[in-house]
Amino acid sequence: MYPYVWQAAAPYYYVAYPMSFPCDSRIFGRSSKGCISQAESDLRNEFRMLWEEHVAWTRMLIISIASDLKDEALVTQRLLRNAPDMAAVFRRYYGDQVASRFNDLMTQHLVIADQLVKAAKAGDTAATADAEKRWYANADEIAVFLSGINPYWPKNDVAKMMHEHLRLTKSEAVNRLNQNFAADISDYDKIEQQALMMADVFTDGIVKQFPNQFQ
Repeated sequence: MYPYVWQAAAPYYYVAYPMSFPCDSRIFGRSSKGCISQAESDLRNEFRMLWEEHVAWTRMLIISIASDLKDEALVTQRLLRNAPDMAAVFRRYYGDQVASRFNDLMTQHLVIADQLVKAAKAGDTAATADAEKRWYANADEIAVFLSGINPYWPKNDVAKMMHEHLRLTKSEAVNRLNQNFAADISDYDKIEQQALMMADVFTDGIVKQFPNQFQ
């Protein structure tokens, strides 16, 4: 068993977003009330796919590190592609400079996560604590950055959301390293649900800030 012990923080509760349909779905018998534009549906699906990929490839990297699999380098490479893929969506609304900064911050988020898991596996408590400190500092940077470009992403709300993402991912990694597989799988179920919530928060903020593009 690995000596690093995860200390549970107070849980962060959120409300799952209801499924939304583009307005042309009324041809299937739905009324137009509560439906969304095709542009919003497309963006919502895009962000959901990107956040699903984010947590799925993070999980695969945790498993590769924990089990010393030969695919670790390739999995890492694929995981790191998630940052520029997300940044490309930001570029459409905020331009190159914002997209570049988001890419840098999200890449740091992924790199530090890799360092944290490896330090925990090695039983290096000092390196683990340092990586965790930097991970949360990066999450706070992301919150400040996002709140600065979109008023519908309040800093405290984004920070709380990001901290929960880190808390769950850390629990997943520690349970996998300690071969608590049932808990590890349960963690991932929660991570996946929370990732979809984060995706919808990103979509909602952009739709509210640029309503003319989603009519």
